[in-house]
Amino acid sequence: MGNQVVIIVGTFILLVTGLLLGYVLSQLVLGFLGFNLLTFLGTISLILIFGTLYYVLFWQLRRQQVQSFNSFNSEITQQTAQEFLAHNDLRNDLVARLDGDIDTAERLIEQARDNYPGMSENWYVEKVIEDLDRDRR
Repeated sequence: MGNQVVIIVGTFILLVTGLLLGYVLSQLVLGFLGFNLLTFLGTISLILIFGTLYYVLFWQLRRQQVQSFNSFNSEITQQTAQEFLAHNDLRNDLVARLDGDIDTAERLIEQARDNYPGMSENWYVEKVIEDLDRDRR
């Protein structure tokens, strides 16, 4: 919420400053406003304010994007790592039950995929292990 307030307020001030800067510069170019120390300092201050707000606003937007990406990425990475480890353990267990026959393990998993579409990889491996245990009894 705090980031959104900074972005909204920064955008509003940037808009107002940009309009003022455009007006002052147009009046200077058209000759309706005399060029003196006061107009020079005012124009420079408007340029500095505009530039600073522009930098801060887009820095804040970039920081918000990076934070959301990092939080999303870390959630996905942790979840994927846990699934990968669980998946590997199950596959190793299946291959061990088949006395190291990887081709048979892959064939049985593929048959389970064909028979029960739409399930997770871990589910297929668990299903094959359960079927093997049931058939061995």
